[in-house]
Amino acid sequence: MILKKIFLPCALTLSLIFVGACAKKSTPSAADSSAHAAKIKLGFLVKQPEEPWFQSEWRGAEKAAAKYSFEVVKLGVPDGEKVLAAIDNLAALGAQGFVICTPDVRLGPAIVAKANQAGLKVIAVDDQFVGPDGKFIATVPYLGMSATKIGESVGTALVAEMKHRNWSASDTAACVVTFEELDTAHQRTDGAIVALKATAFAGNHIYKTAQKTTDIPGSFDAANILLTQHPEVKHWLICALNDTGVLGAVRATEGRGFSASDVIGIGINGTDCIDELRKSKPTGFFGSMRVSAITEGFRTSEMLYRWVKDGVTPPSDTRTPGIFMTRDNLEQVLKDDQ
Repeated sequence: MILKKIFLPCALTLSLIFVGACAKKSTPSAADSSAHAAKIKLGFLVKQPEEPWFQSEWRGAEKAAAKYSFEVVKLGVPDGEKVLAAIDNLAALGAQGFVICTPDVRLGPAIVAKANQAGLKVIAVDDQFVGPDGKFIATVPYLGMSATKIGESVGTALVAEMKHRNWSASDTAACVVTFEELDTAHQRTDGAIVALKATAFAGNHIYKTAQKTTDIPGSFDAANILLTQHPEVKHWLICALNDTGVLGAVRATEGRGFSASDVIGIGINGTDCIDELRKSKPTGFFGSMRVSAITEGFRTSEMLYRWVKDGVTPPSDTRTPGIFMTRDNLEQVLKDDQ
């Protein structure tokens, strides 16, 4: 009887302790709930979500989000209407800022006004905003490649490979596929032209041809016109604003009967050409100046996060270099860019 009286209070005490411990463990503290609610949310908007380049930028943004524990909202914005709708969407979701590659650089003022109205910070990536006066909007932080220098690197590499193949300058010409509507684009192709001329490549053997659309069909059509106009050329050097520009031109040379040994094409970006460089048989696409889209996505997201969280304003203009990627070093370059 005495033992029973002792046991019951002890059992009751132990039960209360157990229940209390479980309740404490299962009920989140106010601090935990507040921390979860205060998780920073940032947007990453791209103009062509189906393109490998922008998908890689998104992967970079996701890496930054995982490292700094913020949430990234990825949205495709192929036109101005979708850009403005996306900004409204981000505001409704409680985002505090966004990174954007705009489908049209002239949308810059409208994007800035909309972002200010919604209280969102904005960073431009790849393509810099242009104001009504035609000048870049310097008040919006920007990160992109050093377009002119990378273009110059393309021109230098083209001539180096031309000399390596012992081509005669008299029957060699350069096909420069241009897209003048985008400032970044003509900086790249103008840089290539400067480098070609600086290496004593005959200026009258450098031919520009404009593409109407920035894709493979657009550059194919532009190059095809040029090839028709110059049947005397035996060897072609090809450059453009990006990989797809060069790929389209290379396809055009193939259609005209040129073999890979008579064509040297060097692109920019290093994303849309990976399958081409992995082909068992070499094509006229010789290489690309690879700029890390993953790095650009990571760095812009990181800068935006620190701007929102710590008030650290990003630099007004940040430029990234390129790495020359060919069939020989392709796998190592890709391995390093993970």
